[in-house]
Amino acid sequence: MDQTELILNEIKKQVLSCDKCTLCVNRINAVPGEGSCNAAIMFVGEAPGANEDKQGRPFIGQAGKLLDKLLAMISLQREDVFITNIAKCRPPQNRVPAKEEIEACRPYLMAQISAIKPKVIVPLGSPSVKTLLGSSFTIGGVHGKLQIKEGIRYLPMYHPAAYLHKRSPDLLEAMKNDFKELKKLSSQLG
Repeated sequence: MDQTELILNEIKKQVLSCDKCTLCVNRINAVPGEGSCNAAIMFVGEAPGANEDKQGRPFIGQAGKLLDKLLAMISLQREDVFITNIAKCRPPQNRVPAKEEIEACRPYLMAQISAIKPKVIVPLGSPSVKTLLGSSFTIGGVHGKLQIKEGIRYLPMYHPAAYLHKRSPDLLEAMKNDFKELKKLSSQLG
C-alpha cells in the first residue's frame, strides 16, 4: 500500500466516524469517496443521495449511471478517476448541504485533494463550484471553462442530476461538450 492509499484510508476512517455536524444523526453510511488514489481527475459532487447513503458509495444512483456514461464517452471508467462530494453524509430529503455541514466536511475534502494531487478537479453543480471556487461563481457561467485557483485546475460542470431533473436536450449536450473539453484538457496535461 503506497502513501497516498494510507492517507486516503485514514481520511475514510475519520469520515466514517465523523460527528462534526448533525448529518451524522440520520445517516446510514457516510460516503467518503472512491476511485484511484493516483487519479489525474477528481470529481466533486454535492452530497450523497438515498442510494449512496444506503451503500456508502458516491454516485451510484441515476446520476451516477449518467456520470458513468459520460465517462465512457471519453474512454474513462470510475476506477480511473476519484469521485467524492463536498458533504460526506446525506442531507435530509436530499436538500443542498448547509454552510456549516460543508465546513464540517471541508477538511476531509481538502485532505483528499492534497493526497491525490489530481491534475484537474471537476466540481459538479453549483454547491461544489461555490465551495471550491467561491460564492461569486455560477455553474451556468463557468461550466466547461478551465479555472485556476491557488495553482489547482478546475473544470466545473453541471451535476448529472440537473439533466435528470430537467430532461433538457440542451443541458445534456452541454454536459457532453464539457466532458469532451475534459478529455482534451487531460490529454494536454499528460
